[in-house]
Amino acid sequence: MPTPSHVAYEVVAPEPAAPSAPFARITLDFPERRNALSLALLDQLQAALDRAAHDDVRSVVLAANGPAFCSGADLTEALADGMTRSARRLAEVLRAILALPKPVVARVHGPVRAGGIGLVAACDVAITADHITYAFTEARLALAPAVISLAVLPRMTPRAASRTFLTGASFTAADAAAWGLVTDAVPAADLDQAVDAVLADLAAGDPQGLAATKELLNADLLTRFDTHVDDAVTGSAELFGSERARTAMERLLRR
Repeated sequence: MPTPSHVAYEVVAPEPAAPSAPFARITLDFPERRNALSLALLDQLQAALDRAAHDDVRSVVLAANGPAFCSGADLTEALADGMTRSARRLAEVLRAILALPKPVVARVHGPVRAGGIGLVAACDVAITADHITYAFTEARLALAPAVISLAVLPRMTPRAASRTFLTGASFTAADAAAWGLVTDAVPAADLDQAVDAVLADLAAGDPQGLAATKELLNADLLTRFDTHVDDAVTGSAELFGSERARTAMERLLRR
């Protein structure tokens, strides 16, 4: 049986009069599970990023379908199969976003939890609807945001990271913007307009200049990422496999 499609990919050509350039739109499309980061979704997301790297596009938009942007790890899959493969694949996806030689813009329309915040943090620009919430829920499930911390911690202020990582409490889009996690929080009705404005600005950049500038911006982040990724993947898989975490995940899924 073929693997269901959980990620959509399209190249969008602007209107002839629009001050823009072709861009790739990658859409998380697993709404029945709130775009949970299953291994299949992560594999397909990696393939879409690889495709965008080679297509004739100036930039990439990462979006999602359904009521949520991303709910984080697929807990049902984690309980059944463990997280060793998924943790490694998530790390590879985050690195692919960071190293992609084209700017990646997150269009965040709905709530984001745990691993989904890692995707947002890895993007070069993140525009979020101002009514949604974010939360690092890992500590409440006997886990830690290990892999995503590689992308998140360089973005957020240290005090904000400590509070949100340790408490697991939800925070607003305005908080996310103030703490450096996202670029801007705008009214939901203005979300597409705000993303389009960023794409128009990026269209004015030369592809070589954009690639070289992104490499400059992310050089230190990628060095830190590569230094710590193996420990983060191993630690995440061990925590997901622990009895305390399994009990907590089972309790949450029974709600």
